[in-house]
Amino acid sequence: MTTERKIRVLMAKPWIDGHWRGLIVVTQALRNAGMEVVYGGNLTPEQIAEIAVQEDVNVIGLSFLVDTYMVLAPKIIEELRRKGKEDVLLLLGGIIFKEDIPALKEMGVAEVFGPGSDLEEMVEFVRQHAPA
Repeated sequence: MTTERKIRVLMAKPWIDGHWRGLIVVTQALRNAGMEVVYGGNLTPEQIAEIAVQEDVNVIGLSFLVDTYMVLAPKIIEELRRKGKEDVLLLLGGIIFKEDIPALKEMGVAEVFGPGSDLEEMVEFVRQHAPA
């Protein structure tokens, strides 16, 4: 009998952003796929890193619908490194300009999922790439 590992995911919106629908839909898809999801809500980069450590998550999903991701993503990555939580799969979703994606991936973002992304593909990406 094989036991499938439990993937733990933190879903959050960095800083203040009132658009929740996408984050809620993705959260539910991950839960339906058997993952444990911590729903963080609006959090600062420091809070995201602290919760990632406390909850021992494998994956962090962040939703952006304002253009602060080029400032906040590096801050979050820095906080994760500072706390020794570099072994996490970092995913971004929402409104991300295509021309910014290469720079985000260079920073350490694993993947970016925009509006209309296929939920099954997201779930499979997490399953395939989440660190053990």
